[in-house]
Amino acid sequence: MYVTFALFSMWKFMFTPMAGPAAGLNYFETLVSILIGGYISASIFFFGSSYFMQRHQKRRAKRIQKWTNKGRVDKIKPTFNQANKRIIRMKGSLNKWYVCWLVPLFFSIPLGTIITAKFFRHQKNTFNYILIGITINGTLITSGTYLIHAWI
Repeated sequence: MYVTFALFSMWKFMFTPMAGPAAGLNYFETLVSILIGGYISASIFFFGSSYFMQRHQKRRAKRIQKWTNKGRVDKIKPTFNQANKRIIRMKGSLNKWYVCWLVPLFFSIPLGTIITAKFFRHQKNTFNYILIGITINGTLITSGTYLIHAWI
């Protein structure tokens, strides 16, 4: 059961604690299992983010080359478009702490950690901020789940 919770929290961290009371786990069992899954996922995707970004660039270049070889003349999307401009503005206006705390929560941990690593990889303590954010989010969500479950 613990492994299942850890594996599920590697992908959908925000919703995993809600299944804890239904599975018969107590508060600490749920919290520890989701935190372990979150930490493992954050570690894999933070330190492997350069690989995933390079892989994406290679796949995009291969797709463009394939279109060109077929004679298909499609307009290549610019890499610096309006959405990217908004993301850069958001990065400049938000503090690094908020990005490390909220992006892995609202996106999945893999996607959120890759985005955070893309923006703040070279700044000191970014990975530690992500782990602190996962700990705070996991504690808050698990506490809220068990308080509501006890109340009902």
